[in-house]
Amino acid sequence: MPGTVKEALAPAKTEQYQRQILSKIHDVRQGLSARRAAEFVQRPEEPLDFGDWCQKSHDEWLFVNQNRLETAQLRELEAALRRLDRGTFGICEGCGEPISEKRLEAVPWAKFCIPCYERARLEEEE
Repeated sequence: MPGTVKEALAPAKTEQYQRQILSKIHDVRQGLSARRAAEFVQRPEEPLDFGDWCQKSHDEWLFVNQNRLETAQLRELEAALRRLDRGTFGICEGCGEPISEKRLEAVPWAKFCIPCYERARLEEEE
């Protein structure tokens, strides 16, 4: 089994990834705020026509689906922080090889290297 990334990465790099992940967590949590949810489900006091109700229903559907995606991303981000704490950050969960630094720069919460990620995506589509 390859060594942990804490051994391979400089502490400054580890801190940089941690800061990026924490910043993204903050952004996602802002998007999931109760105040934002209230704006979408709030009912106006004046009656709406059928077209307005359809548009409102569509907007709420979009919000719910966006919320679902953001919640899933939040779980991925929190899992990345746990990998940082355990010292397994940057190790592919598919093959056990190090994830390229270029990939981690783009997606610091990545848990798969590119080949394993592509393989997992293809399996999901089947």
